[in-house]
Amino acid sequence: MNARIASAPISWGVIEVPGWGLQLDRERVLSEMVGLGIEATEFGPEGFLPDAPAERAEALASAGLRAVGGFFPVVLHRSDEDPLPVIERELEAYVAAGAGTMVLSAVTGEDGYDRAADLGEEEWATLLANLDRALDAAAAVGVVATLHPHLGTVVESPRAVERVVAGSRIGLCLDTGHYTLGGGDPVAFVRQHADRIVHAHLKDVSLDVAARVRSGGIDYREGVRQGMYRALGAGDARIGEIVEALRDAGYGGWYVLEQDTVVESEEDALRALENARRSVAFIREAVAA
Repeated sequence: MNARIASAPISWGVIEVPGWGLQLDRERVLSEMVGLGIEATEFGPEGFLPDAPAERAEALASAGLRAVGGFFPVVLHRSDEDPLPVIERELEAYVAAGAGTMVLSAVTGEDGYDRAADLGEEEWATLLANLDRALDAAAAVGVVATLHPHLGTVVESPRAVERVVAGSRIGLCLDTGHYTLGGGDPVAFVRQHADRIVHAHLKDVSLDVAARVRSGGIDYREGVRQGMYRALGAGDARIGEIVEALRDAGYGGWYVLEQDTVVESEEDALRALENARRSVAFIREAVAA
């Protein structure tokens, strides 16, 4: 089952948000992935892998990892800002590395994930049209574009996700943590919309910490630092039930360990590795059940 299980650098604290924490070097992160028996990874944020498509492909191949694709934050709701050129440039790296899945996040345009944005009708129309344009641009080069509902973006709540399902042709990346944090029930969503799920990010969540983030008591990064995301199976997100529902629905995509982590010390780095070890073992058991 390893061929369907992947990881992402963010589980080692590597992220696009400025001031987040220590950014571990590429060689360490990729070698630790391989040491856990992981055979594929998402790209990670800009700068983690080389920008040049051929060099990016070589960096992963030399580490012994396949390319899955990656999380790609982009502004999609502004009529004066065409997202297609930057998406098409990124797709060049996907083609070079043999990556098949682009995970779009409809960000607000501000740094970080502490504030969502409520869109007007015109902005919604632009967003939905751009999602379909991105889907078609990716398909033209053999890549599947998906949308990742995400806390602190323009698509975070179940209501917003339903609007995307109804108004766009794009498939979804089900992030078990973010959909839970947004107030949704991932198990129910899988049962209702399995045909729209083409990629899966697995996160487990402490609802106690998450409640303080949602209430504004602490910001998103602090919630992550305080353990909002737990090793798979150790939180409240019902990961086993979600995987079972995906299996029952015939899901054939990737199961990606993709848990936001803050690394501020070597102790944190070792804790991230141990959480990844526990989580990978959980995924293998759940997928094979």
